[in-house]
Amino acid sequence: MGIVTGAWRRTAAGAGLLSPDGNVASTIFAEISALAARTGAANLGQGFPDAAAPAEVLEAARSAIARGHNQYAPGRGEAGLLQAIAQHQQRFYGLPLDPEREIVVTAGATEAIAATLLALIDSPHDEVVVFEPFYDSYAAVVALAGATLRTVPLRLPDFQPDHDELAAAVTDRTRIILVNDPHNPTGTVFDRATQELIVELAHRHDAIIVTDEVYEHLTFTGPHVPLATLPGAAERTLTISSAGKTFSVTGWKIGWIHGPAPLITAVLTVKQFLTYTNGTPFQQAVAVGLGLDDAFFAAAREQMISKHRMLHDGLTAAGFTVYAPQGGYFTVTDAAGVGGTDADTFCRALPERMGVAAIPLTAFVTERNRHLYASLVRFAACKSAEVIDEAMRRLSGMRRA
Repeated sequence: MGIVTGAWRRTAAGAGLLSPDGNVASTIFAEISALAARTGAANLGQGFPDAAAPAEVLEAARSAIARGHNQYAPGRGEAGLLQAIAQHQQRFYGLPLDPEREIVVTAGATEAIAATLLALIDSPHDEVVVFEPFYDSYAAVVALAGATLRTVPLRLPDFQPDHDELAAAVTDRTRIILVNDPHNPTGTVFDRATQELIVELAHRHDAIIVTDEVYEHLTFTGPHVPLATLPGAAERTLTISSAGKTFSVTGWKIGWIHGPAPLITAVLTVKQFLTYTNGTPFQQAVAVGLGLDDAFFAAAREQMISKHRMLHDGLTAAGFTVYAPQGGYFTVTDAAGVGGTDADTFCRALPERMGVAAIPLTAFVTERNRHLYASLVRFAACKSAEVIDEAMRRLSGMRRA
């Protein structure tokens, strides 16, 4: 039988995984994690945490399971979680939400992004503007939805976009401006001028803003500022977040999206035919997590800052040029000084050569802009201090090697 046709090919091509002969390659994350497992490398590649979730959240999940809350949740989400999300957004950002009309619980932020793009993209002529480097699912879902991806490169040394390039990328064909802030993989937090320009361009070209804010509680230089809080933004902004990064429960896949009721209705219409609903007892547990006191969120931020500092000091000593992140799980470095002028080749050799796994930034970019990030490597700070310390010890011989 010949190669099966269908939208999967467009999706794989959009993600850069389709070879000329029609075969689908594994993602760089799967490849590097497999290399780490085979070589016993300290895995600072894929961004999943190894810290335990808060005891209150784990106990809430166990209790919900024991009490028999194991069947379908309502399609929009458990009422208690919807209320907790609304209270969380009011508490931290002053955003008033109607939990019955303006919020939907999703199977992680990834489903929220997919459901949103599939719901709102209406034509092959529609364009989605993203900031490059970008989380790999963005390009895949844009391609699946049949739209065109437009990228705006984030420029060194601070990974902020050039405003003229951003203004040129957003046109009347732009349907969605997709913003990840705090940003994966670079760790940047967009400055106020960039945020205001995004809102201005969305109004000028009648575009919808979609924000991926899963690292909202891991900002290091000040409080997180959701785009939806800017003047004129709320009416055309869909805000996405999830429990995975905040509470170290990435396997639960509990996310959410909120925004104006007509846009949320559109997203829910598609979402209900994807997963329909998921994780009933975990939804109840996440509601407990969102209500934890300020001390929990402050401690989580301080712990991540401390781990990034360990990375910064160890990587600098090993000969990398380090770009200190402003938020999130990841520290980006330039490996050119330790022979990594081609980050892709460098990262594939690193597990066996030095016993450490990391991800090349070229995994998050289009071919057109690959040269801008050719020697940049991403290290994950969301690991135990012991794992980071061991990884830095192994890399300490990098200059000699």
